[in-house]
Amino acid sequence: MLIILNCKGDKMNKKRYLTKNILEDLKDKMVFLGGARQVGKTTLAKELIAENFNSSNYYNWDYQPDRKKINSGELPGEGGLLIYDEIHKFKKWKNLIKGIYDKHKNEYKILVTGSARLNIYRKSGDSLQGRYHYYTLHPFSLAELENIQSNAKPFEEIRFNSKNFQSTLETLFTFGGFPEPLIAQDARVLRRWHNEKLERLFREDIRDVEDIRDINTMKLLGDILPSKASSPLSINNLREDLEVSHRALTSWLNILESFYYSFRIYPYSSKIIRSIKKEPKIYLNDWSEVENEGTRFENLIAAHLLKFTSTLFERDGHKTALHYLRNIDKKEVDFLITVNNKPWFSVEVKLSETTPSNNQIYFNDRLQIPFNYQVVRQQGVDVLKENIRVISAGKFLSGLI
Repeated sequence: MLIILNCKGDKMNKKRYLTKNILEDLKDKMVFLGGARQVGKTTLAKELIAENFNSSNYYNWDYQPDRKKINSGELPGEGGLLIYDEIHKFKKWKNLIKGIYDKHKNEYKILVTGSARLNIYRKSGDSLQGRYHYYTLHPFSLAELENIQSNAKPFEEIRFNSKNFQSTLETLFTFGGFPEPLIAQDARVLRRWHNEKLERLFREDIRDVEDIRDINTMKLLGDILPSKASSPLSINNLREDLEVSHRALTSWLNILESFYYSFRIYPYSSKIIRSIKKEPKIYLNDWSEVENEGTRFENLIAAHLLKFTSTLFERDGHKTALHYLRNIDKKEVDFLITVNNKPWFSVEVKLSETTPSNNQIYFNDRLQIPFNYQVVRQQGVDVLKENIRVISAGKFLSGLI
């Protein structure tokens, strides 16, 4: 069980938000758990071991003795939970896991974890389709830190807690949602953690599974991306800045996304609003890397909304997606959540502006969006104006996951 400091400095025991769902799904299939480096996957796995299985075995591909056991096909004599960590770095990992599952699924439960998207790293062999459930472990969010259980249902209004949780919001804003800096709540620890995380991502994780000839320039891309957060991403401009090919840059962006460093959201497509069809906006999974205050706040909201839509899809099967709104007249709203490609609610992010956004009013009139929120950083705000609910971020985020 993870120990987290609350905003008063007191220690709190935290179970991760996916623990119960993973345990339930392990009853009939394998579970694959992807997520960024140091987001808490191993801690969650060991939490499952400690509280739910009498017998378990943990294998880490990065640990040489475990790697020997994996290569030799060695399995424990007693059934129980098998955890394979970072095994996607093994070229034939899929065939190995498939063979174990098909032969021994009645004796063992299998959890596979990794710092890359395990559902796309399929180097060779037959598909594992139908044999596993996939989850993404996201950084800590406000609702998870406050132990708030979301009952959100598509096309219903989000239910928010009556409190504002401003202290928790500010802690997340400053230190991000990754356990180590969040627990420490120390600026020096955060800076060192950033440096070490990026070095390991490029020098170890990516190199283990990708053939990158110019890793130094790719690392430079990683250095640039925090300054590009929340902005439409121009491949051509980045390509010229880095002096690389369009193909190389596109590949690098895909790799960074597959390792949960960054994510892109795309404009919602509709003829009614004459929407643009390209130009995604880019955000970081660790918003604490973003220096600009307004941009970091928008990135924090984006990461919370991604966690919300991702969990509703992976856990409950709702075809939720995160978009933004922009048309050819350059009218824009920061976020739109859809279900089956139909608008559910829009979100405009402001530091302190409580006057409803004209652009949000414009898109709401044309798309008939059921719910619209203007989220502000200041506390104590919750008013309905022109069918837009202007609400403090600490309260708004309490209704998510």
